[in-house]
Formats: sequence, structure tokens, C-alpha cells
Amino acid sequence: MTLDKHTLDGIPQITSKTLPVVDFERLLINGGYTKIGSAPARGARLKVWWTHPTYRSIESIYSADGTIAITAYHTVT
Repeated sequence: MTLDKHTLDGIPQITSKTLPVVDFERLLINGGYTKIGSAPARGARLKVWWTHPTYRSIESIYSADGTIAITAYHTVT
């Protein structure tokens, strides 16, 4: 649970280790990101990808039930 360990372009630094998905997605959407897809991830979690017209893409990991954002980081493009 390392949401607070990464800096994400265009949004304020997250200081919590996890966030409810509703709050996390609000931050990204308000920062101009758009969700572009999702898929199952290791450990029965959910992987979600985000894109932005200017900033680097983000990959985020949610809990298995999709209610908690566990981590997010920029992908190499």
C-alpha cells in the first residue's frame, strides 16, 4: 500500500497510503486524466490505466473489489 510513495504529474501529492477509489479517481479526473482501461492484476487485484493529453500515463492498482486505490505510478512510454 504505497499510494503516498509516488508523485503523479498534475495532481497534489497524495499523503495517504490508500484512498477510496471515488476520491482517487476524482483527483485524476480533476487533473485532466481519462480512464482508458482495466484488467485483472496479480493477487486478485484490479489494474487501471489512465491517460492525459500532456502528462505521462498512469497505471493504478485497486483492491479486488475495486473500492480502494492501493498504488499508482507513471508508466514508461
